[in-house]
Amino acid sequence: MNSKNMYKDQTIHHYKHRRKPNRSLGGDVGIYIFLAICSAMMVFPLFFAICNALKPLDEVLKNPPTVLPRNPTFDNFSDLLITMSQGWVPLSRYIWNTVFITVAGTLGHVVFASMAAYVLAKYNFPGGNLFFRLAVVALMFSGYVTGIPNYLIMCKLHMVDTYWSLILPAIGGSLGLFLMKQFMDGFPMSLIEAAKIDGASEFLIFWKLVMPNVKPAWLTISIFSIQNLWNNAQITYIYTESKKMLRYALDQVALGGIARTGQQNAVIVFTMSVPIVFFIFSQSQIMETMATSGLKD
Repeated sequence: MNSKNMYKDQTIHHYKHRRKPNRSLGGDVGIYIFLAICSAMMVFPLFFAICNALKPLDEVLKNPPTVLPRNPTFDNFSDLLITMSQGWVPLSRYIWNTVFITVAGTLGHVVFASMAAYVLAKYNFPGGNLFFRLAVVALMFSGYVTGIPNYLIMCKLHMVDTYWSLILPAIGGSLGLFLMKQFMDGFPMSLIEAAKIDGASEFLIFWKLVMPNVKPAWLTISIFSIQNLWNNAQITYIYTESKKMLRYALDQVALGGIARTGQQNAVIVFTMSVPIVFFIFSQSQIMETMATSGLKD
């Protein structure tokens, strides 16, 4: 018997003696119902926000409120654009500031956190464990606690009222370092040693070998970073109107009183749309990479 027939017989034997799940049909139905209820509870706030943005003002102020709009309209979004275009700083400037800060901060955070995590995970040097523990401790402090120290540091560096006052703290965040280090701990050291034997440089190993295999980690970091930077107003660090971010301008529109309630609902949908869209497009890549990049020694 050749190897092909032996493999075929082993496969048939495996499927005949495969362990069947102990759950009954009723158990499967119950699990699906429970998951459907949990999914509906998670999706409902997003659905309700979109419906509110499509309601005219009389339906928005109706009591008790309704979920579905009876006369859906896009007037709230058009009114928001008109209101934004009436400022002395053009809307395109706010968008450029937000996109630039978000892209620069996210890219810098992913690159520097990955490089630091690679060294901490794959090389032993004096003080490495202490440095990582300090980074873990830093996760306990929220932005409200570190706000004053960050402001004092930015003043000393003469970076207040510049883009760097938002980009630099985003690059030095400890969350990315923690996630990347935990993920790189499971990367096989044997592959790195084999690449060194083949003559690959340290940077080439990091960029061509390690980074593609830790894609789930840096995509997750990108999601968190984009969410924080895109929805960041940070009027504490930036005073010049032409350098402020889109979230600040949208918040000013939303504070216009009851007459702008519909525009406020449009602001909510607009601010949460970019992180959600990025998550939707990157979720499949995260799941695919997790399924195909499980490397072990």
